[in-house]
Amino acid sequence: MNIQGKTALVTGASRGIGRAIALELAHQGIRRIILSARNRQKLAEVATEIAALGVEVVPLCCDLTRPQEVSIAIAQAWKSHGPIHLLVNCAGVAHQAPFLKTRLPQVQAEIDTNLIGLYTVTRLVARRMATQREGCIVNVSSLMGKVAAPTMATYSATKFAILGFSQALRHELAGHNVEVVALLPSLTDTDMVRHFDWFRGVVPMTPQQVAQALMRGLQQGKSEIVVGWQGRLALWCDRLAPWFLNWMLRVTSPRIKRAERSPKRFSTPLYQEGL
Repeated sequence: MNIQGKTALVTGASRGIGRAIALELAHQGIRRIILSARNRQKLAEVATEIAALGVEVVPLCCDLTRPQEVSIAIAQAWKSHGPIHLLVNCAGVAHQAPFLKTRLPQVQAEIDTNLIGLYTVTRLVARRMATQREGCIVNVSSLMGKVAAPTMATYSATKFAILGFSQALRHELAGHNVEVVALLPSLTDTDMVRHFDWFRGVVPMTPQQVAQALMRGLQQGKSEIVVGWQGRLALWCDRLAPWFLNWMLRVTSPRIKRAERSPKRFSTPLYQEGL
């Protein structure tokens, strides 16, 4: 995809991967970026950074779990700033806990944002893209959308669902000249990483690396973009030696007993608004 002179909408743009993608788009010469997130202050900070690069920026503060609010915001943005050519669905939340210790409100929060929020935005934008017969939708899934992780059951389930949704949408929208891309980062060093009780031996990458991988993947016309050698290695193991991958997951996964001794630690969202 050629982003020159185009308009992008990035959800979850106030932090983490979403922020990095928005900044990378600005560096790569996109014309206009619409930034969406719930935190108005952080959104304004990112908008200031992007504006300093000479790119037109439009902050769009809204909660993706409120469909009517999102519908109004998207309609107003489209009317005021013209068509959106690139949608990056990056907003997401996650809670880490052994499954037997999970709480329904946390599970609901993950489903509401990661799936319903993504669906709401995509439906509103995809219809308009199909009418204009041009566009690209990027859904940020995760390596956990291919390889499920212990203590992250609901998060993994939502990321698996995003991949299935992306695959179905890819076939449906192809006839309308709308591309659908899935981005699969592994552990990424965001400001929330201090809360992780993660797989031992996993080396996190930076949000900038994820954003740059997305740009390369878009230029190469990839439909699925796996970020980092660790992610690619895990997928090869899953295909060629699943027994070995299962063994590695058991050996390196967070210690369940440790989690049970300190349940409060696992009530904190690990990823918010852009992973």
